[in-house]
Amino acid sequence: MVPIRNRPTIQTVADAAGVSRGTVDRVLNNRSHVSPDVRARVLDALKKTGYLPARQFHQSVLKAEHFPPVKLGVLLPDWTGHFKAEILRGIQAARRDLEDFHAEVLIEECESDAPQEILARIDQLTAKGAQGLSVCIPDTPAINGKIRSLLQKGIPAVTFNSDLTDSGRLTFIGQDYRQSGRIAAELISKCIPKNGTILAAAGNLEFDGHKKRLHGFLERMGELAFEDSQISIIETYNDYPITYRKVLEHLKSHPGTNAVYMANRSVAGCTEAVKAAGRKGAIRIICHDVAESTKLLLKDGSVDFAITQDLFQQGCLPLILLREYLQKGKMPDSSGINTAISIICSQNICP
Repeated sequence: MVPIRNRPTIQTVADAAGVSRGTVDRVLNNRSHVSPDVRARVLDALKKTGYLPARQFHQSVLKAEHFPPVKLGVLLPDWTGHFKAEILRGIQAARRDLEDFHAEVLIEECESDAPQEILARIDQLTAKGAQGLSVCIPDTPAINGKIRSLLQKGIPAVTFNSDLTDSGRLTFIGQDYRQSGRIAAELISKCIPKNGTILAAAGNLEFDGHKKRLHGFLERMGELAFEDSQISIIETYNDYPITYRKVLEHLKSHPGTNAVYMANRSVAGCTEAVKAAGRKGAIRIICHDVAESTKLLLKDGSVDFAITQDLFQQGCLPLILLREYLQKGKMPDSSGINTAISIICSQNICP
């Protein structure tokens, strides 16, 4: 610890910057009547003399940069459980980091995938003053058009988890879903015979992420010489009862099915249907994401492999990038930021 008699004072800083004590005080308290070059000299002197601890110095720099207050809106889909918890954890982390930048985060949650509700929720966010949007919503013409129209009004959007392909969004934060679908195909191809049959269950093909996963899966299966006739496709809308009913109906009409690819959520609906059909252990199941319920299914052998994505970063990064764009004019990479892909089985599950 520096002895009190040797600690720098306001006068020390003033002398180093070549200004008065009053000018240093105005900079420390973010008061007006200080020119940009003088302010910069005082900040440099604060740093060089060690007058402020690191955290306080950081806050003084933020004050000096005069970031204008900004409101950021987040629109969440009607998803629950692990997905929602991890996304919200990322949002809360970003919210804490953005406090020093005078950025407020507003959140709206959809109750359905209906475009009319989504459009209304977007309007609610902008009516509350949202100047930028972080969204995970279906890829429909009406929604793409809405995001484009907002951009023309100076309200940009960043997509996460599922992209909007024709919206003019700034960037996308999420997994390379085509690649994750290809990985699922590679895993299944190693687990079943070359003449085996597969059920591929997609959630909602209006979500770009689900669509790309399925496309990547089918693409790779074709490269591995599996015929289209060997793969059946259903859409389950991430709903447990629908998943259970459709999977069970398929297994009854196709009793020789060798594998199920769950390109969506409601994995338990699939595993319960497989169990009800008396096929547990005989059918290989590959899914995405590792909720607590999925960990149990991996441990008891109901699911063979899960392909994960970094949901925390999908909640956090869009808000960080929107803040930098709105307050500093920093444009993110429009091609998108892909988060990590990992393969989980019963032997490498994190507690």
